[in-house]
Amino acid sequence: MKKGLLFLIMAIFFIGCSEDKIDNISGFKEFKDSEEVVLKGVNGQNKVLVRKNGGFVVKGEENKVVVLDIFGTFCPPCQEEAPGIAKYQLDNQKDFLIIGLTHFENVTDEYVVSDFIQKYNAFYFITNDQSVNDRIAEQVVKDISYQHEIALPFKVILKNGYYQLVTDNNTGKFGVKYYLGGIKMSRMQSDIERINNLKQNME
Repeated sequence: MKKGLLFLIMAIFFIGCSEDKIDNISGFKEFKDSEEVVLKGVNGQNKVLVRKNGGFVVKGEENKVVVLDIFGTFCPPCQEEAPGIAKYQLDNQKDFLIIGLTHFENVTDEYVVSDFIQKYNAFYFITNDQSVNDRIAEQVVKDISYQHEIALPFKVILKNGYYQLVTDNNTGKFGVKYYLGGIKMSRMQSDIERINNLKQNME
């Protein structure tokens, strides 16, 4: 009985939750090159996302590796990985930025702060604007030609606007453009180091 429960918990963590397709959003409008969209953070701060090189950069922070994290506050894997992500953000804030985009839910900013950020130590930038988040999520899956059902959390890594290749979270093989489901920060860190080393080698 205990083994069965443990297996279920592990399956939820590694596979993710809330499987659904992020596509066919009513009235979806593709981003144009250089188009800007304001992301309103749940803590009052704003960031500006800019369309560039078929992906996105953050205005004023173009030199950073950017992770777009499509997640849900209700999602156990999202809750589990939040403290590790926050610590990595704090330790690498000069060249790394994570942007959390709430999805598949309708909650207030206050709820996100009290029941996710504070409860799970998720102290990084999160925006809860569903109309903007839906559009970004739709653009991301279109950009990387993702055709399958997804599970939250769903992440992509960008550098200078380009989507980066990362390690498949299920198979452990390198060569996909997304993380599907909960991830250990050590795996993401290895991929980010690879991305930064590739950039240095090209310079």
